Amino acid sequence: MIIQLTPQQVQTLLQQRPDTLLLDVREEGETQICQIANSTHIPMNLVPLRQNELPDGVTIIVYCHHGLRSLNVARFLEHAGFEELYNLAGGIAAWAQEIEPDMARY
Repeated sequence: MIIQLTPQQVQTLLQQRPDTLLLDVREEGETQICQIANSTHIPMNLVPLRQNELPDGVTIIVYCHHGLRSLNVARFLEHAGFEELYNLAGGIAAWAQEIEPDMARY
C-alpha cells in the first residue's frame, strides 16, 4: 500500500532525510510551468522504460499535478520491487497552496 503524505509531511521528510528522491512524473510542458526544487523528472509514460535510473534503497516520493498519476506510478514501482514509496497527496497543486504560495500554478 502506498502511503499518502501531505505537503507538510513531504517537506519534513525532505528536511530530515535529504537523500530522499522526489520523482516528478508530469509531462515536460507541466514542468516548465513549475516544479519542486531538486526533483527528478521522468514522465509517467517513460517510467517503465527508465525505472533503472532510480536508485535502490532510497525513499522515493512521487508527485504529479493532483496526485492521481503519481499514485499509479508509485504502485507500478512497488510491483517492480521498490520499497519505500510515498505519494504527495494533492500533488504539486497542494504543494503550491501550502508550501510555496508564490509558485506558478496551472
